[in-house]
Amino acid sequence: MFTGLVETIGQLRHRAGAPVARALFDASLGKLDLGESIAVNGVCLTVDRIVVTGFEADISPESLARTTLGNLPAGARVHLERATPLGGRMGGHVVLGHVDGIGRVVDLSPRGDAMRLEVHVDGHLAPYLVEKGSVCIDGVSLTINQIQDCLTERSPSVLFEVMLVPHTLRRTLLGNLRAGLHVNIEVDVLARYVARQLALGVNRGWAESSGADEQHHDESRDERLLEKLRAAGFVR
Repeated sequence: MFTGLVETIGQLRHRAGAPVARALFDASLGKLDLGESIAVNGVCLTVDRIVVTGFEADISPESLARTTLGNLPAGARVHLERATPLGGRMGGHVVLGHVDGIGRVVDLSPRGDAMRLEVHVDGHLAPYLVEKGSVCIDGVSLTINQIQDCLTERSPSVLFEVMLVPHTLRRTLLGNLRAGLHVNIEVDVLARYVARQLALGVNRGWAESSGADEQHHDESRDERLLEKLRAAGFVR
């Protein structure tokens, strides 16, 4: 588990192989242990070999297909974060390092000392993105300011906005983004579980009921749950 707070900026030195790619990263992360997890631009990788300048890790076909790591050129700089120890400070939000999709940068523009970043993602992520909710972009924990849903049957999509404060701009590479570039997106795992439970409730009901009284009770309970989720911002 990670928190979306970047520890340092590393560099992809080399990547080769298929269907599993072997990657070498330069990293200043202190003493590393074999088998530990490191988030690389938000993708959870396992340290398989420790070298003087950093570490080597394997990138699975799934990670190559669903993230930007397969297209990074040698020499590209990356965000690095070690896994959070049990009892460690939760500075951002719960990040698993399991990327849900690739977003496309639409705009990056200054807002005083900060920067306003707009990202476009496919519509299948819409249920998990809410205003004032959390999202992870290239391994960085951020808060969604605004959302614009374009959920047409032909081409469903979502445009959302986050603000990059000066500290984030100093500690990460997000300030170097430009329109057209792609970034890794991980939605809030809590939103993912809530959406799953709601889908189960809508499609199958929370429980099998043989009597009208029990069915009414279930419907009332569902409605109370939905009201709580709306109040918390999970359901719009």
